[in-house]
Amino acid sequence: MSKYQFLNRDLSWLSFNNRVLEVAKNPELPLYERIKFLAIYSSNLDEFYRVRVGTYKRFTELPPEDKKNLRENPDIILKKINTEVDRQQNQFGDIFRNNIIPELKENNIILLQDEKLCDEHHQFVKDFFLENLLPHAQPMLLLKKQVQPFLQNNSIYLAVKLYKRGSKKEEEGTLKKRRARYAIIKVPCHHFPRFIELPEMDGKHFIMFLDDIIKLRMKVLFPGYKIDSSFSFKLSRDADLLIEDEYSGDLIEMIERSLKKRETGTPSRFLFDESIPKGFLKFLKDSFDLTPNDMVKGGKYHNFQDFFGFPNPKHPELELEPYHPLNVEELKGETKSIFKTIRKKDRILHFPYQSYKYVIRFLNEAALDPKVEEIKATQYRVADNSAVVNALINAAHNGKKVTVFVEVKARFDEEANLRSAREMRKAGVKIIYSIPGLKVHAKIALVKRRGEKVDYAFLSTGNFNEKTAKVYADHGFFTADPAIIQDLKQLFDYLENKTPGYKFNKLLIGQFNLKSELIRLIDREIENVKKGGKGYIILKMNGLQEREMIKKLYEASESGVKIDLILRGICCLKPDQKYSKNIRVIRIVDQFLEHARAFYFHNEGEELLYLSSADWMNRNLQRRIECAFPITDPSIKNELIHILNIQLSDNVSARILDGKLDNIPLKRNKHDADVRSQIEIAEFLKQKESSQKEKQSVNE
Repeated sequence: MSKYQFLNRDLSWLSFNNRVLEVAKNPELPLYERIKFLAIYSSNLDEFYRVRVGTYKRFTELPPEDKKNLRENPDIILKKINTEVDRQQNQFGDIFRNNIIPELKENNIILLQDEKLCDEHHQFVKDFFLENLLPHAQPMLLLKKQVQPFLQNNSIYLAVKLYKRGSKKEEEGTLKKRRARYAIIKVPCHHFPRFIELPEMDGKHFIMFLDDIIKLRMKVLFPGYKIDSSFSFKLSRDADLLIEDEYSGDLIEMIERSLKKRETGTPSRFLFDESIPKGFLKFLKDSFDLTPNDMVKGGKYHNFQDFFGFPNPKHPELELEPYHPLNVEELKGETKSIFKTIRKKDRILHFPYQSYKYVIRFLNEAALDPKVEEIKATQYRVADNSAVVNALINAAHNGKKVTVFVEVKARFDEEANLRSAREMRKAGVKIIYSIPGLKVHAKIALVKRRGEKVDYAFLSTGNFNEKTAKVYADHGFFTADPAIIQDLKQLFDYLENKTPGYKFNKLLIGQFNLKSELIRLIDREIENVKKGGKGYIILKMNGLQEREMIKKLYEASESGVKIDLILRGICCLKPDQKYSKNIRVIRIVDQFLEHARAFYFHNEGEELLYLSSADWMNRNLQRRIECAFPITDPSIKNELIHILNIQLSDNVSARILDGKLDNIPLKRNKHDADVRSQIEIAEFLKQKESSQKEKQSVNE
């Protein structure tokens, strides 16, 4: 048995989501920012149950002899997951009831729940129900083992217990002696906002859940019945498409067929109001043929991701001031060719601190420039009405040869990617679809110009998506470096022709040299320490799971190499052990989603820095085409290292992850200044732009 231990990937992810939940309790943030984090937490958890828990549910159905071959017992892990989620849900309810609701009231925003309505509000609710909700509220009686209504994925339902009305004499008797009936009502959130604003009174704003409006008027839906009680629930369904790595037939057809099944997948979570009586709950469990592992306790309300749309009658008060991305002095000048700027030297962009418009400009200029003859790009997740896709379509219309590799297996973006691929194909863009057994996760674009000795490239840690670039913290890199260009040509050639045998000299490419080179660089740090020198590694990623890489980090730690890990989400490396004593793991959760990947190696003072699309997860290092690219320009490298050091010095938004998966606030002396890394990075880049403007004005 190995002396090394590893944390479970899904329990570590729950630790990350718990950190998201903690932000919602931070009184220093504006109220509606905290409400947004409650929505993020809820949305994250829904996806987790649809994907990860669905997988465990399938494993629990394996025969005992097959379960023995698994690394971890799925029944035990599933129980731990549900126990931890139950704990977090209680924390969620406490934050909502004892922090958010009272502060809304302090600001004269009343979220009506159990309060008795005044006459004016009562009439409003009655009219709203009759005029709007009644045609869409379709109750259905439950007849156990006779009719099993299909529950739509993630839709909110009300379960109703009721009794058939009898004679007046019977009505005066006790209902307990009569047979209870049960029914469900789907809350029509697809037709109406989840939150309904009631008339303002005395300077106060009143808001109600759509669910509660139905509860108040549901007697209209059940003529001839007396309503006893009602409770909310929802069902999440397994969303994993289960497309085999080795397949035969048309992949696009398989994905389209599987997408239709996603909303009808097997149950992964039945979330119910924990105050529901046991007998009532058992009836629902039996009616929908659920297992004990499906059942998860929740609060009175579900689908808190709907709080993304919670009305703010005082807008823009109580909200975080929108961040306005910086213009970049080095890339300014719409009349000056961006290619000429890139040809002079490499350029770096930091999103969302700096504007994404320069990436769009790069592609638009390529589409219009008569010297450009060919554009190649990858597409993993693009925005709706994507400016990136429009630029590629325009390029094809202008006679350029345009080739786009579209990854149609990007989870939850399959349909959008297929749609954009069809649009591009109609315009004459050559579309290449997924590779069997692999996902293409590299974010790269290549532009070839006629009559020049150099070509141009854009490589990024994040997707070609101008909308997520406003909230995802990523790096984008422009270069005309011939060695990088040559490697990119080889990579695109591989994507088009699928022939093996390529050798990459400067780029680290998944399935070729990425993993082996990373191991070699870690080994070199180990060797440097053994020779009496310094060994230091900084790794910034979204997730760390791959065991061979973790073992190598353990080995480096044991050898005396200092390692700083900035990991947003999953961490299977176990801190606070003898073999990990030189490893520190920090987690940063703040206004922007930390999404960039960066790999730094001290290298005896000759510092090496790579930016990458790859996390160190099994999927990234074993089943994806990823790209890590070196930063060799001294000024850009120093800038990126400075940004990493700002993040490592964060003592406000950062937390230390310990061996028990707890997020521990950093110890601070009373004289220590606050360092909130995202604020500091924004200020650093702002000062840089001011300096560039001053230099420019002097030169002019």
